[in-house]
Amino acid sequence: QVQLAESGGGLVQAGGSLRLSCAASGRTSSSYDMGWFRQAPGKEREFVAAISWNGGATYYADSVKGRFTISRDNAKNTVYLQMNSLKPEDTAIYYCAVWISGTYYAARGYDYWGQGTQVTVSS
Repeated sequence: QVQLAESGGGLVQAGGSLRLSCAASGRTSSSYDMGWFRQAPGKEREFVAAISWNGGATYYADSVKGRFTISRDNAKNTVYLQMNSLKPEDTAIYYCAVWISGTYYAARGYDYWGQGTQVTVSS
């Protein structure tokens, strides 16, 4: 069993930056591929970014490519999402999860979801 806890969300103006953290506890997470998703009010949960267990491969949604960077520190059992040039449409609850199977952008292939952290970008 893996427990995930997101942090680092908050209120920021358009053009600003935030760094989200996803801390893992329980069974070691260093061998897991990980992903970030987000969900805005009234919308489905959507893929944001994913990273392989050793950080050697990363994947991004087109909407965040060039602005967001996913990384990990396995010694700290933590995955990060650096978000730059934030836009109001980035406003959502951001979740991290363990990628179990299937394609990297499909939420159904993930498990052990965290509680989420709210990101609000004002215009």
